[in-house]
Amino acid sequence: MQDTAINNEKIKRVLDNINKVMIGKEEEAMLSLVALLAQGHVLLEDVPGVGKTMLVRTLAKSLDCDFRRIQFTPDLLPADVTGVSIYNPKEMEFEFRSGPILGNIVLADEINRTSPKTQSALLEGMEENNVTVDGNTIPLKKPFFVMATQNPIEYEGTYPLPEAQLDRFILKMKMGYPTAEQEMNMLERTSKSHPIDSISAVMDREELIAVQEAIKDVYIDWSVQRYIINLVTATREDSAVYLGVSPRGSIALMKTAKAYAYVQGRDYVLPDDVKYLAPYVLAHRLILNAEAKYDGLTPDSVIENIIQLTHIPIRREFNS
Repeated sequence: MQDTAINNEKIKRVLDNINKVMIGKEEEAMLSLVALLAQGHVLLEDVPGVGKTMLVRTLAKSLDCDFRRIQFTPDLLPADVTGVSIYNPKEMEFEFRSGPILGNIVLADEINRTSPKTQSALLEGMEENNVTVDGNTIPLKKPFFVMATQNPIEYEGTYPLPEAQLDRFILKMKMGYPTAEQEMNMLERTSKSHPIDSISAVMDREELIAVQEAIKDVYIDWSVQRYIINLVTATREDSAVYLGVSPRGSIALMKTAKAYAYVQGRDYVLPDDVKYLAPYVLAHRLILNAEAKYDGLTPDSVIENIIQLTHIPIRREFNS
Protein backbone atom coordinates (compact mmCIF):
# COMPACT_ATOMS: atom_id res chain seq x y z
CA MET A 1 0.00 0.00 0.00
CA GLN A 2 2.91 2.34 0.75
CA ASP A 3 4.38 1.75 -2.71
CA THR A 4 0.97 2.43 -4.25
CA ALA A 5 0.69 5.75 -2.42
CA ILE A 6 4.18 6.76 -3.55
CA ASN A 7 3.43 5.78 -7.15
CA ASN A 8 0.13 7.68 -7.10
CA GLU A 9 1.92 10.80 -5.90
CA LYS A 10 4.40 10.51 -8.78
CA ILE A 11 1.59 9.94 -11.27
CA LYS A 12 -0.07 13.11 -9.97
CA ARG A 13 3.18 15.01 -10.51
CA VAL A 14 3.40 13.76 -14.10
CA LEU A 15 -0.13 14.98 -14.76
CA ASP A 16 0.66 18.30 -13.08
CA ASN A 17 3.66 18.71 -15.38
CA ILE A 18 1.54 18.11 -18.46
CA ASN A 19 -1.15 20.50 -17.25
CA LYS A 20 1.46 23.23 -16.78
CA VAL A 21 2.30 22.95 -20.47
CA MET A 22 -1.09 21.96 -21.96
CA ILE A 23 -3.88 24.37 -21.08
CA GLY A 24 -7.32 22.79 -20.63
CA LYS A 25 -6.23 19.29 -21.71
CA GLU A 26 -6.49 17.49 -18.38
CA GLU A 27 -8.59 14.64 -19.77
CA GLU A 28 -6.32 14.08 -22.79
CA ALA A 29 -3.26 14.08 -20.51
CA MET A 30 -4.85 11.53 -18.20
CA LEU A 31 -5.94 9.27 -21.09
CA SER A 32 -2.45 9.36 -22.62
CA LEU A 33 -0.91 8.35 -19.30
CA VAL A 34 -3.51 5.59 -18.86
CA ALA A 35 -2.60 4.16 -22.27
CA LEU A 36 1.11 4.28 -21.43
CA LEU A 37 0.61 2.59 -18.06
CA ALA A 38 -1.56 -0.08 -19.73
CA GLN A 39 1.36 -0.73 -22.12
CA GLY A 40 -0.73 0.30 -25.12
CA HIS A 41 -0.52 2.96 -27.82
CA VAL A 42 -2.65 5.96 -28.78
CA LEU A 43 -4.07 7.17 -32.07
CA LEU A 44 -4.64 10.92 -31.92
CA GLU A 45 -6.81 12.27 -34.72
CA ASP A 46 -6.94 16.06 -34.99
CA VAL A 47 -5.89 19.07 -37.04
CA PRO A 48 -2.32 20.45 -36.86
CA GLY A 49 -1.34 22.93 -34.19
CA VAL A 50 -3.50 21.82 -31.26
CA GLY A 51 -0.63 20.49 -29.14
CA LYS A 52 -0.21 16.84 -30.11
CA THR A 53 3.60 17.01 -30.27
CA MET A 54 3.85 19.08 -27.10
CA LEU A 55 1.75 16.54 -25.19
CA VAL A 56 4.09 13.69 -26.09
CA ARG A 57 7.26 15.74 -25.48
CA THR A 58 6.04 16.78 -22.04
CA LEU A 59 5.14 13.20 -21.16
CA ALA A 60 8.61 11.99 -22.21
CA LYS A 61 10.40 14.75 -20.30
CA SER A 62 8.35 14.14 -17.15
CA LEU A 63 9.28 10.45 -17.23
CA ASP A 64 12.94 10.93 -18.19
CA CYS A 65 12.35 8.84 -21.30
CA ASP A 66 14.04 8.91 -24.70
CA PHE A 67 11.74 10.85 -27.04
CA ARG A 68 11.79 10.22 -30.80
CA ARG A 69 9.69 11.74 -33.55
CA ILE A 70 8.98 10.27 -37.00
CA GLN A 71 7.51 12.64 -39.57
CA PHE A 72 5.78 10.31 -41.99
CA THR A 73 5.92 11.27 -45.67
CA PRO A 74 5.06 9.35 -48.87
CA ASP A 75 8.76 8.66 -49.62
CA LEU A 76 9.62 7.34 -46.14
CA LEU A 77 11.04 3.80 -46.17
CA PRO A 78 10.73 1.07 -43.53
CA ALA A 79 14.48 1.37 -42.85
CA ASP A 80 13.93 5.03 -41.94
CA VAL A 81 11.75 3.79 -39.08
CA THR A 82 13.52 0.64 -37.89
CA GLY A 83 17.13 1.48 -38.74
CA VAL A 84 19.60 -0.02 -41.20
CA SER A 85 22.79 -2.09 -41.25
CA ILE A 86 25.78 -0.19 -42.69
CA TYR A 87 29.06 -1.80 -43.70
CA ASN A 88 32.09 -0.66 -41.70
CA PRO A 89 35.19 -1.21 -43.88
CA LYS A 90 37.54 -0.70 -40.92
CA GLU A 91 35.96 -3.51 -38.89
CA MET A 92 34.93 -5.40 -42.06
CA GLU A 93 31.45 -6.06 -40.70
CA PHE A 94 27.98 -4.55 -40.76
CA GLU A 95 26.93 -2.19 -37.99
CA PHE A 96 23.32 -1.57 -37.08
CA ARG A 97 22.27 2.08 -36.94
CA SER A 98 19.06 2.23 -34.96
CA GLY A 99 16.02 4.11 -36.25
CA PRO A 100 13.66 6.35 -34.28
CA ILE A 101 11.43 3.44 -33.30
CA LEU A 102 14.12 2.36 -30.83
CA GLY A 103 13.15 5.08 -28.39
CA ASN A 104 10.97 4.95 -25.29
CA ILE A 105 8.26 7.38 -26.36
CA VAL A 106 7.72 7.76 -30.10
CA LEU A 107 5.58 10.33 -31.90
CA ALA A 108 4.47 8.93 -35.26
CA ASP A 109 3.33 12.18 -36.88
CA GLU A 110 0.75 11.91 -39.69
CA ILE A 111 1.04 8.15 -39.94
CA ASN A 112 -1.51 8.03 -42.76
CA ARG A 113 0.79 9.99 -45.10
CA THR A 114 3.19 7.11 -45.64
CA SER A 115 2.83 3.86 -47.55
CA PRO A 116 1.34 0.71 -45.96
CA LYS A 117 4.77 -0.94 -46.21
CA THR A 118 6.31 1.73 -43.98
CA GLN A 119 3.29 1.77 -41.68
CA SER A 120 3.76 -1.95 -41.12
CA ALA A 121 7.31 -1.40 -39.86
CA LEU A 122 5.94 0.73 -37.05
CA LEU A 123 2.96 -1.51 -36.38
CA GLU A 124 5.17 -4.59 -36.04
CA GLY A 125 7.03 -2.89 -33.23
CA MET A 126 3.78 -1.84 -31.57
CA GLU A 127 2.41 -5.39 -31.62
CA GLU A 128 5.52 -7.52 -31.08
CA ASN A 129 7.79 -5.13 -29.11
CA ASN A 130 10.57 -5.87 -31.56
CA VAL A 131 11.56 -5.07 -35.15
CA THR A 132 13.11 -7.18 -37.88
CA VAL A 133 16.12 -5.79 -39.77
CA ASP A 134 18.03 -7.89 -42.31
CA GLY A 135 16.47 -11.03 -40.87
CA ASN A 136 17.53 -10.20 -37.31
CA THR A 137 15.01 -9.58 -34.55
CA ILE A 138 15.86 -6.57 -32.42
CA PRO A 139 13.96 -6.01 -29.14
CA LEU A 140 12.65 -2.52 -28.45
CA LYS A 141 13.41 -0.50 -25.34
CA LYS A 142 11.23 -0.63 -22.26
CA PRO A 143 9.02 1.22 -21.73
CA PHE A 144 7.80 1.62 -25.32
CA PHE A 145 4.92 3.91 -26.18
CA VAL A 146 3.70 5.21 -29.55
CA MET A 147 1.38 8.13 -30.07
CA ALA A 148 0.41 8.25 -33.74
CA THR A 149 -1.38 11.24 -35.23
CA GLN A 150 -3.44 11.69 -38.35
CA ASN A 151 -5.13 14.72 -39.87
CA PRO A 152 -8.89 14.09 -40.33
CA ILE A 153 -9.25 16.93 -42.86
CA GLU A 154 -6.72 16.34 -45.63
CA TYR A 155 -7.05 12.96 -47.33
CA GLU A 156 -5.30 13.61 -50.66
CA GLY A 157 -2.16 11.52 -51.01
CA THR A 158 -2.81 9.61 -47.80
CA TYR A 159 -3.01 5.91 -46.96
CA PRO A 160 -5.78 5.40 -44.36
CA LEU A 161 -4.99 2.79 -41.75
CA PRO A 162 -6.94 -0.44 -42.35
CA GLU A 163 -9.32 -1.47 -39.59
CA ALA A 164 -7.04 -4.36 -38.62
CA GLN A 165 -4.27 -1.85 -37.94
CA LEU A 166 -6.52 0.58 -36.08
CA ASP A 167 -7.25 -2.31 -33.72
CA ARG A 168 -3.64 -2.20 -32.53
CA PHE A 169 -4.13 1.15 -30.81
CA ILE A 170 -5.44 0.69 -27.29
CA LEU A 171 -7.44 3.91 -27.54
CA LYS A 172 -8.23 6.73 -29.93
CA MET A 173 -8.92 10.31 -28.95
CA LYS A 174 -9.04 13.91 -30.17
CA MET A 175 -7.51 17.10 -28.76
CA GLY A 176 -9.93 19.78 -29.96
CA TYR A 177 -9.48 23.54 -29.98
CA PRO A 178 -9.05 25.44 -26.70
CA THR A 179 -11.63 27.94 -25.51
CA ALA A 180 -10.93 31.65 -25.95
CA GLU A 181 -10.01 31.94 -22.26
CA GLN A 182 -7.67 28.95 -22.45
CA GLU A 183 -6.01 30.33 -25.57
CA MET A 184 -5.49 33.70 -23.86
CA ASN A 185 -3.85 31.89 -20.94
CA MET A 186 -1.69 30.04 -23.46
CA LEU A 187 -0.49 33.32 -25.01
CA GLU A 188 0.41 34.71 -21.60
CA ARG A 189 2.39 31.61 -20.62
CA THR A 190 4.38 31.47 -23.86
CA SER A 191 5.02 35.21 -24.33
CA LYS A 192 8.59 35.02 -22.96
CA SER A 193 9.47 31.32 -22.75
CA HIS A 194 7.73 28.00 -23.19
CA PRO A 195 6.49 26.20 -20.05
CA ILE A 196 8.09 22.93 -21.18
CA ASP A 197 11.53 24.47 -20.56
CA SER A 198 10.80 24.75 -16.84
CA ILE A 199 9.58 21.22 -16.11
CA SER A 200 11.79 18.36 -14.98
CA ALA A 201 11.49 14.59 -14.66
CA VAL A 202 9.33 13.42 -11.75
CA MET A 203 9.53 9.67 -12.46
CA ASP A 204 12.29 7.63 -14.08
CA ARG A 205 12.02 4.72 -16.50
CA GLU A 206 12.54 2.04 -13.87
CA GLU A 207 9.78 3.49 -11.72
CA LEU A 208 7.48 3.66 -14.74
CA ILE A 209 8.09 0.00 -15.55
CA ALA A 210 7.40 -0.89 -11.90
CA VAL A 211 4.06 0.94 -12.06
CA GLN A 212 3.16 -0.86 -15.29
CA GLU A 213 3.78 -4.16 -13.52
CA ALA A 214 1.85 -3.10 -10.42
CA ILE A 215 -1.20 -2.29 -12.53
CA LYS A 216 -1.46 -5.93 -13.55
CA ASP A 217 -2.40 -6.74 -9.93
CA VAL A 218 -5.32 -4.29 -9.83
CA TYR A 219 -8.43 -6.30 -8.94
CA ILE A 220 -11.27 -6.61 -11.44
CA ASP A 221 -14.36 -8.46 -10.27
CA TRP A 222 -15.94 -11.15 -12.43
CA SER A 223 -19.09 -9.03 -12.77
CA VAL A 224 -17.06 -6.15 -14.23
CA GLN A 225 -15.38 -8.56 -16.62
CA ARG A 226 -18.84 -9.77 -17.63
CA TYR A 227 -19.85 -6.13 -18.16
CA ILE A 228 -16.91 -5.74 -20.57
CA ILE A 229 -17.93 -8.89 -22.43
CA ASN A 230 -21.56 -7.72 -22.66
CA LEU A 231 -20.49 -4.39 -24.17
CA VAL A 232 -18.23 -6.05 -26.72
CA THR A 233 -20.82 -8.72 -27.60
CA ALA A 234 -23.42 -6.00 -28.17
CA THR A 235 -21.20 -4.43 -30.84
CA ARG A 236 -21.21 -7.72 -32.74
CA GLU A 237 -24.99 -8.01 -32.58
CA ASP A 238 -25.95 -4.39 -33.33
CA SER A 239 -27.84 -4.01 -36.62
CA ALA A 240 -25.81 -0.90 -37.52
CA VAL A 241 -22.47 -2.70 -37.25
CA TYR A 242 -20.89 -4.62 -40.11
CA LEU A 243 -17.92 -5.83 -38.05
CA GLY A 244 -17.90 -5.70 -34.26
CA VAL A 245 -15.14 -5.47 -31.67
CA SER A 246 -12.69 -8.38 -31.53
CA PRO A 247 -11.43 -10.09 -28.34
CA ARG A 248 -8.41 -7.78 -28.55
CA GLY A 249 -10.83 -4.96 -27.76
CA SER A 250 -12.07 -6.77 -24.64
CA ILE A 251 -8.52 -7.16 -23.38
CA ALA A 252 -7.73 -3.52 -24.20
CA LEU A 253 -10.76 -2.31 -22.24
CA MET A 254 -9.78 -4.41 -19.24
CA LYS A 255 -6.17 -3.18 -19.31
CA THR A 256 -7.12 0.48 -19.60
CA ALA A 257 -9.74 0.12 -16.85
CA LYS A 258 -7.07 -1.28 -14.53
CA ALA A 259 -4.68 1.54 -15.40
CA TYR A 260 -7.40 4.17 -14.97
CA ALA A 261 -8.34 2.77 -11.57
CA TYR A 262 -4.70 2.92 -10.48
CA VAL A 263 -4.35 6.52 -11.68
CA GLN A 264 -7.44 7.33 -9.61
CA GLY A 265 -5.74 5.86 -6.55
CA ARG A 266 -7.67 2.58 -6.38
CA ASP A 267 -6.53 -1.04 -6.47
CA TYR A 268 -9.84 -2.26 -7.92
CA VAL A 269 -11.88 -1.51 -11.05
CA LEU A 270 -15.37 0.00 -10.95
CA PRO A 271 -18.02 -0.45 -13.65
CA ASP A 272 -17.91 3.34 -14.10
CA ASP A 273 -14.24 3.03 -15.16
CA VAL A 274 -15.27 0.68 -17.96
CA LYS A 275 -18.23 2.88 -18.92
CA TYR A 276 -16.03 5.99 -19.13
CA LEU A 277 -13.29 4.36 -21.20
CA ALA A 278 -15.49 2.31 -23.56
CA PRO A 279 -15.95 5.05 -26.24
CA TYR A 280 -12.19 5.68 -26.41
CA VAL A 281 -11.27 1.99 -26.53
CA LEU A 282 -14.07 0.48 -28.64
CA ALA A 283 -15.34 3.07 -31.15
CA HIS A 284 -12.37 2.90 -33.55
CA ARG A 285 -12.64 -0.90 -33.68
CA LEU A 286 -16.11 -0.85 -35.27
CA ILE A 287 -17.04 -0.95 -38.96
CA LEU A 288 -20.54 0.35 -39.62
CA ASN A 289 -22.66 -0.91 -42.51
CA ALA A 290 -23.60 1.34 -45.41
CA GLU A 291 -27.15 1.92 -44.20
CA ALA A 292 -25.96 3.14 -40.79
CA LYS A 293 -23.51 5.55 -42.41
CA TYR A 294 -26.28 6.82 -44.69
CA ASP A 295 -28.45 7.44 -41.62
CA GLY A 296 -25.69 9.58 -40.12
CA LEU A 297 -24.61 7.18 -37.40
CA THR A 298 -21.01 7.16 -36.21
CA PRO A 299 -19.03 4.56 -34.24
CA ASP A 300 -19.11 6.90 -31.23
CA SER A 301 -22.89 7.23 -31.32
CA VAL A 302 -23.31 3.46 -31.68
CA ILE A 303 -21.06 2.83 -28.66
CA GLU A 304 -22.90 5.44 -26.60
CA ASN A 305 -26.21 3.76 -27.43
CA ILE A 306 -24.82 0.33 -26.49
CA ILE A 307 -23.57 1.72 -23.17
CA GLN A 308 -27.03 3.10 -22.41
CA LEU A 309 -28.69 -0.24 -23.17
CA THR A 310 -26.20 -2.52 -21.37
CA HIS A 311 -26.90 -3.44 -17.76
CA ILE A 312 -24.31 -2.09 -15.30
CA PRO A 313 -23.32 -4.33 -12.34
CA ILE A 314 -24.55 -3.07 -8.97
CA ARG A 315 -22.88 -3.25 -5.57
CA ARG A 316 -24.80 -6.38 -4.52
CA GLU A 317 -23.31 -8.25 -7.48
CA PHE A 318 -19.80 -7.33 -6.32
CA ASN A 319 -20.46 -8.82 -2.90
CA SER A 320 -22.04 -12.02 -4.16
